[in-house]
Amino acid sequence: MSPTTRFHSESVIGTKSGVTRRTVLQAGGALLISVVSSSALPGLAWAAQTLNVRIWPAEDYTRVTLENSSKLNANYFTLDSPARLVVDIEGLELTPALKELMTKVQAGDPYVKGVRVGQNQSNVVRLVFDLKEKVSPQVFALEPVGSYQHRLVLDLYPTNPRDPIAALLKEQGLAGEQTQQAMSAPQQEESPKGSDIRRMTTIVLDPGHGGEDPGAIGRRGSREKDVVLSIARRLKQRIELEPNMRVFMTRDADFFVPLYKRVAKARRAQADLFISIHADAFIKPTARGASVFALSERGASSAAARWLAKKENDADLIGGANLKNHGHQVASVLLDLSTDAQIKDSLKVGGAVLSEIGGINELHKQLVEQAGFAVLKAPDIPSILIETAFISNPEEEKKLNSSRYQEEIASAVLKGIKRYFAQNPPMAKNRMV
Repeated sequence: MSPTTRFHSESVIGTKSGVTRRTVLQAGGALLISVVSSSALPGLAWAAQTLNVRIWPAEDYTRVTLENSSKLNANYFTLDSPARLVVDIEGLELTPALKELMTKVQAGDPYVKGVRVGQNQSNVVRLVFDLKEKVSPQVFALEPVGSYQHRLVLDLYPTNPRDPIAALLKEQGLAGEQTQQAMSAPQQEESPKGSDIRRMTTIVLDPGHGGEDPGAIGRRGSREKDVVLSIARRLKQRIELEPNMRVFMTRDADFFVPLYKRVAKARRAQADLFISIHADAFIKPTARGASVFALSERGASSAAARWLAKKENDADLIGGANLKNHGHQVASVLLDLSTDAQIKDSLKVGGAVLSEIGGINELHKQLVEQAGFAVLKAPDIPSILIETAFISNPEEEKKLNSSRYQEEIASAVLKGIKRYFAQNPPMAKNRMV
């Protein structure tokens, strides 16, 4: 096999009952896959039907999703010069729905230049992705959940992941020695007394849901993932105007970020504050008002808070997290016991934000509630989750889509942030965190 060819057989799912034999042959630099099936025997011929294909391009990674009527098995390998990803999917016949994949590649996709689709062999469809740079692919399957049937997911991650702080500094036009000095700023000790120089306060905004996960959907068809992204962008713009503050977002476009990665991004950015932004939904359309939540390790403060935490924690099932290959990361982030100090600080900032939101909207609860939200489990970062309003309430859905309310909620949250930090200046960060 050519040194530039890497083959990976990913048995994401087994075939239906029957006898199947795969033979892999090497002929020079070419890779031939022969699938010999007992389809000639009665009752063993089968092929999944592709229902939909979707591509979610983002700076973090590009996701390709094939939604099918039944489970599939995929094998893949990468090629260099030029960079390509080849995926062979068993149990498929070429259909118009699959051919649509070729038209769904966006010109601005950071990683995918184009895709070719063909019937490689009987019952085997081959996808060839022409890449803009080398990627580290992850291929996995998702069981049916919610409105989705079986999904085969291809996540194309860059071989050199983007550094959030370096990316921000690049946006701000910093380079060379200035960049190096700025990157070290959040790790410096507190300035001497009498000095007017203070270190940058780092805030991470987390627009909930995204990509495959639309979040709650209002009666008018509004999607939570769109509303909260718009609010987060407005809040980001306001924070950027503040001296000694900088801001990162866990997602800045319509793509899904697993819960543990949202926490990991905040820790990597050495955040002083993490804010997850959502738009609530309930079974009754009369529910209304904004809420703020903090983490609890000792049970939820109410049945409603417990229900909401479970719903938000199930986002990985809808959005599609590949937990198989990241079990150790999930354990180190989500199962890490948060300190009492973190929860105490989270309640403080939550109270300040809730008070400001109460000035522009009705509150669902007058106090900060607590429950076991997975996305709030960074043990060293004060973290809150804001439900900006009930998207399931027709009146509040309309409000959530208005620029005026989005600006008002962004302004209120910033006021709460500033009030918290005025009373609780951020401490120096430990390099080992």
